Formats: sequence, C-alpha cells, structure tokens
Amino acid sequence: MRYADDEVLLVGHCPDGGHALLQDSLQRLGRSVRSCASFLELDAVRLADAGLVFVFASGLAPAELYAQVGSVVRQAGQISLVPIVEYADQEKAAALLELGCVDYLLSPFSESQLAALLHRHEQAAAAQEGFVSCSRAGRRLLAMAQRVAMTRAPILITGETGTGKEMMARYIHRFSADAAAPFVAVNCAAIPEQMLESILFGHEKGAFTGAVSAQPGKFELANGGTLLLDEIGELPLGLQAKLLRVLQEQRVERLGGRKEIALDVRIIAATNRDLQQEVAAGRFRSDLMFRLDVLPLHISPLRERREDVLPLARRFIRQYAPHEQRHDLLTAEACQALLGHDWPGNVRELENTLQRALVLRNGLFIQPSDLGLVCEPQPLASLPLQTLPVVLAGIGAAGEGKAALRASGKWAEYQHVIDTIRRCGGHKTRAAESLGMTPRALRYRLNAMREQGIQLPI
Repeated sequence: MRYADDEVLLVGHCPDGGHALLQDSLQRLGRSVRSCASFLELDAVRLADAGLVFVFASGLAPAELYAQVGSVVRQAGQISLVPIVEYADQEKAAALLELGCVDYLLSPFSESQLAALLHRHEQAAAAQEGFVSCSRAGRRLLAMAQRVAMTRAPILITGETGTGKEMMARYIHRFSADAAAPFVAVNCAAIPEQMLESILFGHEKGAFTGAVSAQPGKFELANGGTLLLDEIGELPLGLQAKLLRVLQEQRVERLGGRKEIALDVRIIAATNRDLQQEVAAGRFRSDLMFRLDVLPLHISPLRERREDVLPLARRFIRQYAPHEQRHDLLTAEACQALLGHDWPGNVRELENTLQRALVLRNGLFIQPSDLGLVCEPQPLASLPLQTLPVVLAGIGAAGEGKAALRASGKWAEYQHVIDTIRRCGGHKTRAAESLGMTPRALRYRLNAMREQGIQLPI
C-alpha cells in the first residue's frame, strides 16, 4: 500500500459542504487531491495514481454503494478505500469494512481527525512491508490488526500452518505505539519442556545444575514491548498455570529467585490448533484460553483468498530473482496452475514452490512443469470472475500479446455486464437498458458467460 506520496481521490459529493471541507483540509495537510463525481468516472488510470480514495457514502443507496465499492476493491485491491458516513449511518461503515475498505471517517469531522486518519494509514504502509492483501479477507484482517494494535490487551492469532501468524504479530507490533520497543518471539513447540520454563521466566545463578549465571527470561526481555508465544497450544499444562499467574499479576519471578519483576508486556499468542477443542480434550486450561482470547484474529488459508496467490507469487519472484530484468516471469498456464492448487502449506508452500521454480525452470519464463504441483491447471474460463484480472496480468509476459489483448477485452466486457447489474440492484431490465441492449439479449449474454464457466455472483 502507498499513501504519503500518492494522490488522494474523492468520489461523490456531499450536499452540506463536506466535499469542499475535505478537499481544503487535505490540501492544507500537503496532499494532492482530485475528484470524481461518481464511480462511473473511475478508471484504471485514475486508480493507478491514487493511494487513498475517500467515498462520500450519503449520496448513494446502500445496495448501489456496496456494489460499487465491492467492484473497486476487486479491480484495484492495492487501493485503500475510506468511506465517509454520517453518524446515524454507522452500520454502512461496518458493511463497507466487510467489503474491504480499510477505515472510515464520520461526518462531520475535524481536521485533526482527518490528520489522525492519514497518520494511521502512513503507519500501516510503513508496517505492512511484505504483506499482500488484495483479497477481501486479507484486507479486512489488516484493517482489524491496525485497530487491535492500538490496545495492550492480549491478542490470539489463529490459522493453519504457513499462513503467516508470526508475520502478523510483527505487523501488529510495528503498527502499535511502542513500535520501537522490543519484539520477542518464543516457539513453545520447538523448545524442550525442561528448558521452556527457564527460557520464559529466567533463572538465577545456581537455580539448577548448569545455571552458572543469572539469565533474564523472555518476559523480561520483552518488557515494554511485545512477546509472541507461538504455538501456544503446545505449552505443557504445568507451565500453563504459571503463565496464567504471570498474565494475571503482570509480574514474573525468576527460577530460584525471590524478587518479583513488574511487567508491561503486550502478549500475542498464536496457534494452528482449535483451543476450544484442546480445552474439551483436557490439554489446555480454559481460564488461560479466556485470558489470551481477548482480541481474536484469524488468518484465512490461502485457498480461501485466491486473489492473493498471484500477487504473492510475483512478490516472491522479485525477492528471489532481483537480478532479473523483468519480474513477471509467470506464463498464463503457470498462473492457472497456481490458482488451481489448494496450497495445504499456505504461503510458506507457495514461497517454496516459487523459489524452487526459479532454480529449476527450463527457459526464461516459469511454466506449469517448473512448479512441481500435482494439480492440473484450470481452464481460464472456469476460474471465478474476480480472479481473471490477476491471471490476465501474467498473460503477455511470455510474448502472448494478442491472446492477452483478446482475453483482457473479453474479461472487461464480462466485468462491465456484472457491475451494471449490481449497480441496478439486480434488476436485469434496467441493466439491459443501461447496457444498450434488450432484456432478451442480456439473457443470452449471461447464458453464454455461464456456458464458458464464468461464475456469476448475482
């Protein structure tokens, strides 16, 4: 995401003068501002130049607003949309956050509130680093992470192996007010049980055989900052009781010591297990689970956010092949193969796959055979409509310019039909009039799209 150096785009108008107020405030805050009267004026060029888009929500009916915002999020996942809603319409803000907006602004607003919002998004851009969040689920997760980062309450991150739980913990730490404070991570599954207590809580000299000097524990080392307890579901029951006491008292005592050390530590726990099932099986304390699960964050598996697959793949190509003259090395068939795979190992598996393909590829471009995936690539037409833009972004990298042009034009036609129907609230007769065709011709067009395997979300 980008904010500080890009244009701010205003979409729509506010009858009570809010539009002029926002434009003047943004310019005083040093931002370049452009305006669009409606979503119909938005195009790829305007979106490409904008890092932040403010949308006046009061001028549109809810159904039309949600359809238009959803369309922009799908087409330009890197753009950050911020709706401006009235205090009485805050339910709109909640619905728009679910669609993929990153924040919202309540009207009327002050210039200080606007400056605070801009600052939050600049912080998010600096903290995001390697995150790719083009999917609705990914963008919603990052927006939630930005909110919980402002608190000191315990956070529980859940998700399958390889989804990036530690990266999310580091993101939360970097986005918080104590970003300069220490960040300490402990993998509870990788340390032998007899050593874990000493590593967590520290020990004094002579506390046990081999303790030749006093050592601070991870809680002490993280004091003032963040402590990540990774794989918390693997923590032995005996240590769970001691951890619970430390969390309750906000004090820790080293092994063999008599002095309690006051703590000011943000606790982030992460696990790939269902802690409620672990509690039911008697392997995890319910009181500790409730203490940790104050602010839950769940990272969806990669198979549920396929819009992120190709942007992630291209990021890994840039990371592992920085010497390449061009980083878009995926052929259209390779893109289809990547989208067709279920990724049981999630982002970690995708990263390993791209790293291996860069080493073992036969030729300049990455072909499906270079990926080593067991699945067959899906035909282009069988992919969901929202994934076609990212597939087509890779077509042409291998010299298939004419095919890319034809496919891109066909996708644009399909997308325009779907967006028009959504804009008309699902009323196909009005949509046909807007498209300049008869209702019968529109029915034929939709049937043809279905026959080609296009999944119509209407």
